[in-house]
Amino acid sequence: MPANDGTSGKGGSPAIELRGLSKQYGSLRAVDGVDLRVQRGEIFGLIGHNGAGKSTLFKMMLGLVAPSSGEVLIQGRPISGGDFRAIRRGLGYLPENVVLYDNLSGLETLQFFARLKGAAATQCQPLLEQVGLADAGHRPLREYSKGMRQRLGFAQALLGGPQLLFLDEPSNGLDPQAIRDFYRSLQALREQGVTVLITSHILAELQERVDRLAIMAAGRIQALGTVQSLREQQQAPLHIELSLASEADVLFASQLLDKQGLPGLGLQQRAQDCRLSLSCPREHKMAALALATQLGSRLLDLKILEPSLEDLFFGLGDAARRPA
Repeated sequence: MPANDGTSGKGGSPAIELRGLSKQYGSLRAVDGVDLRVQRGEIFGLIGHNGAGKSTLFKMMLGLVAPSSGEVLIQGRPISGGDFRAIRRGLGYLPENVVLYDNLSGLETLQFFARLKGAAATQCQPLLEQVGLADAGHRPLREYSKGMRQRLGFAQALLGGPQLLFLDEPSNGLDPQAIRDFYRSLQALREQGVTVLITSHILAELQERVDRLAIMAAGRIQALGTVQSLREQQQAPLHIELSLASEADVLFASQLLDKQGLPGLGLQQRAQDCRLSLSCPREHKMAALALATQLGSRLLDLKILEPSLEDLFFGLGDAARRPA
């Protein structure tokens, strides 16, 4: 596990702690010795390819699947203990595929789950309003779109005011406005001290919205930290884009930069739209910018682009597949 994981500075015991957690299905080791701490009041992302072990990890943390070895602590207490039933009442879970009863209305569905969780039925109508379903609460679910069902599933996860939320692909089926509203709700919950563990295949959604994240592959955590710390761990290059006044200036800039011989600097000319793209090692950023200032009036604009979470994810996958 990387030493610089960008661990949150929040004090106290973690909301979730995994110690050497493994799960074996016959010859398949679905989760392989995972150690992880998620702090209270943190929005934590978990990403990986299909089959990476994310869903199995979720199920073990929820107490739905028993580990083959290792330990899960939720709010400082083991899930194998006799008091886990009480701990579970403080958890909210939104599965990837929400299965609901078509003949019930949205309000009846929440009332049903409230009884199962021992939550007050008076929470149901306010939760429908919170997820934007107040006007649809008395309609049967067979009339709900996929996005409406997903929002109802989120409302179900919020029953009982959980302090720890497990959300598996929560934006599935949501339109852009609903996605924005959903993440605003998560930020509000975070400010109230709720811990959120979230998985998504839409990496652009997570990039600016999680405090930290873990990248899983082959049942193990391959990288852990903030997005910025992952950039630094992988030594991911920056991309600098220069907009120049003419095609001749593109050629001049290319020759100027090439002559300096900065290690690892990659140039890509786009003379047709007067642009020059640089792939630049992080440690040479200031040297590359100093050279760019020598272009004077030839340079019209400059953009520095950090590698995206998607770049980091696929870069890590390529490195894992490379022969040792």
